[in-house]
Amino acid sequence: MAQERPSTALEPQHVQRLLLSCQEAKKSAYCPYSRFPVGAALLTEDGRIFSAPPPSELHHWSSPLSLKSGLSQRRASEHPSARVSQGCNIENACYPLGVCAERTAIQKAISEGYKEFRAIAIASDLQDDFISPCGACRQVMREFGTDWAVYMTKLDGTYVVRTVQELLPDSFGPEDLQKIQ
Repeated sequence: MAQERPSTALEPQHVQRLLLSCQEAKKSAYCPYSRFPVGAALLTEDGRIFSAPPPSELHHWSSPLSLKSGLSQRRASEHPSARVSQGCNIENACYPLGVCAERTAIQKAISEGYKEFRAIAIASDLQDDFISPCGACRQVMREFGTDWAVYMTKLDGTYVVRTVQELLPDSFGPEDLQKIQ
């Protein structure tokens, strides 16, 4: 019997693109205090390129993806020029003022006029555990819907996929504000 596939699944080449982009974004992390670099790559719903690696890296995007996660994927229609917004964590000596990679990517996309997302991928240097978004990042993701994919990676490239709904069940969102009269 075939396994049920999530509606948020992306084609393998788009997953690979997100994974490469979040690894690239991690290189820009400013983390002198924690020394815990994190990168995130955000795919917008409309499918345009938001930021891309140098042309010399484009050949990596067309190579077949080794699905190390073992999770099923399904074909999803997408504009050929998928738009990816990258972000990294940015720390501050006043610790509470730092911002996570996921929120940086989302804020960058919002500032460019994009508010509908298909997926986000997150990378760190964790070897034994998948990087998971913090509670604040989960709530910011939730602001823009519950049925989009979150790819959480390990350093070796393996990943797990969850929806925002799975990461933040019974959440509070914009529609809840409409319930007050």
